[in-house]
Amino acid sequence: MEIVNIRIDDRLIHGQVAAVWSLVTKATRIMVVDDLVVKDIVNKEALKMACPKQCKLSILTAAKAADNLCAGKYEGERVFIVAKSPKTIRSLYDAGFHMEQVNVGNMAGKQNTKMIKKAVSVTEEDIENFLYLAEQGVKVTAQMVPTDPVQDFVELLKAAQ
Repeated sequence: MEIVNIRIDDRLIHGQVAAVWSLVTKATRIMVVDDLVVKDIVNKEALKMACPKQCKLSILTAAKAADNLCAGKYEGERVFIVAKSPKTIRSLYDAGFHMEQVNVGNMAGKQNTKMIKKAVSVTEEDIENFLYLAEQGVKVTAQMVPTDPVQDFVELLKAAQ
């Protein structure tokens, strides 16, 4: 099993993930990790429709995703993991799946958020979770599309404070 990308994108599977990232990474499985989406039949059906035909789809809680990944369940596959928030990635990490890098994509602005860069706004809780991951040795980067330069997201956070 090869993890080809771990991405935070509050839209989950959409045009950039389905049409660009999945092709560039040659993903064979997209794994949506979200404890609430797992229980949402409408969201699950929308994700199934949005998933590219060349990819299998898993929609799992953070605990189940960590169990499956740590057990090597996806042997021979190229897995692209996507989650809505850094809290979910932290849960995945704390459940035993230790990743090397996380890519921050879109995090829409909402109440009580601070814009860090175009299309990325964070709450205080998000900042805490990003810094926690960084302290564990996870490299946190920002890159909207593969042709954009990779940015150090922790440096962007520090610059915004």
